[in-house]
Amino acid sequence: MSLSRPVHTRNQAAFFVTPNDVLHPTPAREDLCVMSDSIRDTLEEKLARFEQLERDLADPEVLADGARMGATAREHGGLAKLAGKYREFKRLTDEIRGCQEMAKAAEDHEERDMAEAEMADLREQRETLWEELLSLTVGGEDSHRTRCVMEIRAGTGGDEAALFARDLFEMYRRHAEQKGWKTEIMNASPTEMGGFKDITLTLEGENVYRDLQYESGGHRVQRVPETETQGRVHTSAATVAVMPEPEDVEVDLKPDDYRVDKFGASGPGGQHVNKTESAIRLTHHETGIVVSCQDEKSQHKNLAKAIRVLKARIYEQKRQEEAAKQAAQRKGLIGSGDRSQRIRTYNFPQNRLTDHRINLTLYKLDQIVAGQLDPVTEALIEYDRDQLRGDMDE
Repeated sequence: MSLSRPVHTRNQAAFFVTPNDVLHPTPAREDLCVMSDSIRDTLEEKLARFEQLERDLADPEVLADGARMGATAREHGGLAKLAGKYREFKRLTDEIRGCQEMAKAAEDHEERDMAEAEMADLREQRETLWEELLSLTVGGEDSHRTRCVMEIRAGTGGDEAALFARDLFEMYRRHAEQKGWKTEIMNASPTEMGGFKDITLTLEGENVYRDLQYESGGHRVQRVPETETQGRVHTSAATVAVMPEPEDVEVDLKPDDYRVDKFGASGPGGQHVNKTESAIRLTHHETGIVVSCQDEKSQHKNLAKAIRVLKARIYEQKRQEEAAKQAAQRKGLIGSGDRSQRIRTYNFPQNRLTDHRINLTLYKLDQIVAGQLDPVTEALIEYDRDQLRGDMDE
């Protein structure tokens, strides 16, 4: 990975374990991949879930329900790569154990050398596979999700903050185009100057949630606003929240669970987009979560979009509650998605982006805001991957 002037102040030696260390432990250890119980449990749970989905896809009741069938097929597809690699990993581990037994029971050097040579080849295959599994495991139990909801909100800074929220939206939209992800605007509150007070969109594609979950948090911009006549650099902010979008069957939401308010949609300056009450506001009784949608002229379409976002927020709240219980296990990982945390600074005069979570600095902000987010995402994923390696060695 090529990065422009990256700065890492963390002590990697404190937790970094090479694949060779993991898969070739000292004689005092068993010849097993030294993974923590939490990682092993996660892999086993995902494999068990995948196998259940395989059975569901052959279930006549599931096949007869179009919505359930579609949701099952999407989840099955999202887990297929990880499940296949973990099955292969377990097979290689069993074969390595067999070679160990053969080497111990060998009656001559030639037989022992053959067993050890085969074991070395199997270990090399397993090292490669383990690195691939680490990449697929990064991001937690929802990393396989192929759909997510992103909310961008202007923070402090008035009109400039709203313009920054627009620029973040454009950055993510361009990045999605480069990745081949689908995007759909669910709701937007534009300003007279062309910015956004807030905007909500959905994204769909391979690795979409695994990659974008790192964008959750506070984003700060330092630049000379278009309206600034003295050439002074201003600081403003926006927040981003990225939530995995659950399948319909995962969140049981009935019409009695929320209140529906209808109102006239409006645009910048209070002008009505249309004179009918097409805008929708949903209030979830149990959690108090409120979702509004006015992007479509059709009340029916706005309601459908609002329900999708409401389900994502309900799922995210439950997910965060569960994550809080497991905080000790994931204390070092950065993909937790705390919106209150300031994660990044965009300094336009210096063409600099700094991610404060890993002390990463890149002097190619112009390329990043044009949608080339991969260097940032890859660095963040690598950091979490290193943390998982450290977790294996603890």
